[in-house]
Parts: sequence; C-alpha cells; structure tokens
Amino acid sequence: MAMTLRLTDEQTASLRDTAEREGRSMHAVVVQAIEDYTAHRRQLRDELLTQIVTEDADVLRRFEDA
Repeated sequence: MAMTLRLTDEQTASLRDTAEREGRSMHAVVVQAIEDYTAHRRQLRDELLTQIVTEDADVLRRFEDA
C-alpha cells in the first residue's frame, strides 16, 4: 500500500541524516521505525494483559461462575 508521509523540514532533515549515517534509505529507516514501534506496543499490551490476568485472577474466576 502506498501512502504519503508529511514531515516538517526538521523531521525530514533528521530522517535524512539518520539514513545517511546508517547507509540506508529514508524509506528503510521509516519502515524499521514503524516495525519497532508496533512491536514495542504489542509487547507492552501483552505485558499489561498478563499483569491484569495475574492480579485480578480472583475477580475473573468470579465472572466465570456468574
């Protein structure tokens, strides 16, 4: 899927500098940033769900019996 990404001049300069420093394309840097962000969010969600299930196990059992 193609999309347009609108960046400020400062964001574009930062992205360009990062891409040049790493020897990668700006596209590759953006794609990796999206993958890193979504993986981090997924991990955080999973950790929070595990915490909720663990801490509220008694409450969840009561719902099963209702």
